[in-house]
Amino acid sequence: MNMNTILVFLSMLSFLISLTRAYYGSYIGNVCHNEVNFTRNSTYQSNRNLLLTTLRSNATHGSSDKFSEGFYNTTAGQDPDKVYGLFLCRGDVSAETCKDCVNSATSDLPQACPLQKEAVIWYEECLSRYSNVSFFSTMDTQPSIYMSSAKNTTGRPLFDQQVWNLMSEASNQALNTTKMFGTAEKNFSAYQTIYGLVQCTQDLSPDDCSSCLRNAISKLVAERTRLGGRVLYPSCIIRYELYPFYNDTLIASPTPAPAQTPSPVLLPPPSPGSVTSSKGKGRKATWIAIGTTISTISVFILLGSFVWYRRRRNKEKKAINQRELYTREGRTEDDYSYDILGGETQGDSHQELPIFPLGLALEATKHFSHENKLGEGGFGPVYKGILADGKEIAVKRLSRSSGQGLQEFKNEVTLIAKLQHKNLVRLLGCCLDGKELLLIYEYMPNKSLDVFLFDSTRHAQLDWKRRISIINGIARGLLYLHEDSRLKVIHRDLKASNVLLDHEMNPKISDFGMARIFSGNQNEANTNRVVGTYGYMAPEYAMEGVFSVKSDVFSFGVLLLEIISGKKNGGFYLSEQGQSLLTYTWKLWCKGEALELMDPVLKQSFVAAELLKCIHIGLLCVQEDPAVRPNMSSVAVMLASDTVTLPQPTQPAFSAGRIVAKSGQSSSSDSKVCSVNVVTLSDVSPR
Repeated sequence: MNMNTILVFLSMLSFLISLTRAYYGSYIGNVCHNEVNFTRNSTYQSNRNLLLTTLRSNATHGSSDKFSEGFYNTTAGQDPDKVYGLFLCRGDVSAETCKDCVNSATSDLPQACPLQKEAVIWYEECLSRYSNVSFFSTMDTQPSIYMSSAKNTTGRPLFDQQVWNLMSEASNQALNTTKMFGTAEKNFSAYQTIYGLVQCTQDLSPDDCSSCLRNAISKLVAERTRLGGRVLYPSCIIRYELYPFYNDTLIASPTPAPAQTPSPVLLPPPSPGSVTSSKGKGRKATWIAIGTTISTISVFILLGSFVWYRRRRNKEKKAINQRELYTREGRTEDDYSYDILGGETQGDSHQELPIFPLGLALEATKHFSHENKLGEGGFGPVYKGILADGKEIAVKRLSRSSGQGLQEFKNEVTLIAKLQHKNLVRLLGCCLDGKELLLIYEYMPNKSLDVFLFDSTRHAQLDWKRRISIINGIARGLLYLHEDSRLKVIHRDLKASNVLLDHEMNPKISDFGMARIFSGNQNEANTNRVVGTYGYMAPEYAMEGVFSVKSDVFSFGVLLLEIISGKKNGGFYLSEQGQSLLTYTWKLWCKGEALELMDPVLKQSFVAAELLKCIHIGLLCVQEDPAVRPNMSSVAVMLASDTVTLPQPTQPAFSAGRIVAKSGQSSSSDSKVCSVNVVTLSDVSPR
């Protein structure tokens, strides 16, 4: 074997050693959007593969100006099979590490999400995502991954405040850099330093980046007493630890060029003296050198192969284990606890809202001061709060004397987290601390509908245009719950006090503590525990415990008649000779005097045709037989159309026996169906 052969072996050794230096960065997790898939060998699949190759190529060659900042986005193909994608490398990693991480991420994505049109994957040093819908320059906080240390600290709430200050400082730094990347550190004690890191994708505006980071910090700080944690969004990432986990040297200086491939190590040729001194000795020395070299190479090859195999095996095992974590509810016993805060994995729709620290809620509400109290409902008192950034919130505090408990609290949190509609109130978070159970909502400056509707002076602020807008908004919210959301939700406690009004008096349905989810083709359910508010309950629910979407339709009908009359059904009989609002409305309807139901303050603004149509719809909704009540999709059509012929209503529920009739008199309401003119609303004039 001559020296050239030795050089070949040494080159192979150098290559194998370089393999052992290959990227085996820490895989964190991925989320596949399982609702939108493509077929194998389709145009979309080809475009996706092309996109991932393009991302990998740009990370490898670093020819783009964007890459100089560790970020690149691009598209592949044309509509309707166009694919959008990007990668983002952490701001403190080298170009070589960024290249290797992107290479792994873009290689792993097709395996992790083989047929999904949308996916995102996170590594310790980078993230990559693709979608069939453009997300460039758009802030996305779902899907997301939350991770926290399993260890607690003993310095709360000071520690919470220090983490908040730390992450805020890092965020301010990020907003002033082109990389949108920032780090900070703070001394928590003489022996402990907290380190923080934040970063946004560079296509975001500063405002969107700030919003994304604030959202993530709220989730992070909410997990109080933890010694470390992170939140990973598609648009931003944040993390803090009690040890330096980022590279200070690369933060302060420009990103270095990719490292050069190491040159092969060459053995020096034998000296002339050793060759000429003795031919036999020279040959012997040569064979010894060759034998030693081959043995060394063999050892390195075996060692390199073993290391490569072990690392690859560990990486795959870790990836499998971590993916399995996302299909479990609750927390693991590992060093970190994982929760999917949004999106779906493996068909699991488990979601969590951010947990607000009790200290923040106390500070925001001035320790639940009386001056901050907005009102009180079945759940307990509600307080106005103002966070440190000026954001207004409403805090519902579970009362110990409340009929609701932990189950209703959990029900509201898990349910409303999955519901998003402009006519549903937005739940921002919750707090479970000792005996304190809090729900944090967006603040509704105009409180609830009952505050205006049943107040002797404020009801004048609700003219007919405003009332019909509120009726339509409530109908749209219920329609979403029943038919348009991915869950079929029965509210079970719809009433005026559970309809909140925003600054423009738009209605938002709230209080989902009593709500129930129907699955599949389920149409009704039965319960031994009847909950809700008498006066709004459908008869089959109040008396038999049977509830369905038609139970909510009944409640909507009662609420609609309350909005028109300005009278509360629950106390109406006290002032109207023992009649309920439903009985009174039916009596007027049968006599052809339905306009008498109208709240007197509407005389200057009402539209007779619209008002009569709403009374008609209200009576249809409160019919005794749930089978003949319309569903909310029909109600929405009735409200929106001026040409639909409405069916005749039958006697409302709870009418019989509620009328106090004089001896010898009969009432027109004794009949199940009264005879009135067929409703065509074009020529109706006010009385």
